[in-house]
Amino acid sequence: MVRRQILRLLSAEPFTQSQLAKKMMLSEPTIAHHLKLLKRHGLIRVESTKVESHGIRQKFYASTARLFIEDWDATPLEQRRYYVLSHIDRLRGILSVFELLAEEKRDTLLIKTSEVESLAESLAKRISKIAEKHASDDPSLDREALLAVIFAETLREELVTGEWSNLTWEFKDVVKALNDSKSKTKP
Repeated sequence: MVRRQILRLLSAEPFTQSQLAKKMMLSEPTIAHHLKLLKRHGLIRVESTKVESHGIRQKFYASTARLFIEDWDATPLEQRRYYVLSHIDRLRGILSVFELLAEEKRDTLLIKTSEVESLAESLAKRISKIAEKHASDDPSLDREALLAVIFAETLREELVTGEWSNLTWEFKDVVKALNDSKSKTKP
């Protein structure tokens, strides 16, 4: 989680080791360890250096990419367990929105625990493919806006053609509710 947070911060703007330590409320040696690993694997770079008035050279680190989305199919099975939890959290966020939409219709989704990991893995497989399609999108687009575009497209494809289309509850109703609520908000 520490390295993911460092990557997220550095994708927005360059930071020094001490700035990261302060921002993340961690010790400088801890940050130094993680920076060393991220740099060794090509995920960050030293963007600039600045000699301060007391003669110490500060290195400003930056991310080598705007987004880092793991390729599920290329991730070794023994490492997937480290990533599946973040995909389950994403899925829970999506499902909570769907539950709100279902409540508007006085209904409920009744998602099963046994379906959650499978759905999260299906989402993980598709999101890396969608992200590749957006690799050359407008670089001025904010990273969070780009993530929202990628997630929305991933979700749309999953609802129509993915494993999600085979669930017992009706995603067609969810898509219709999404479209209905979208048309209500238009002037």
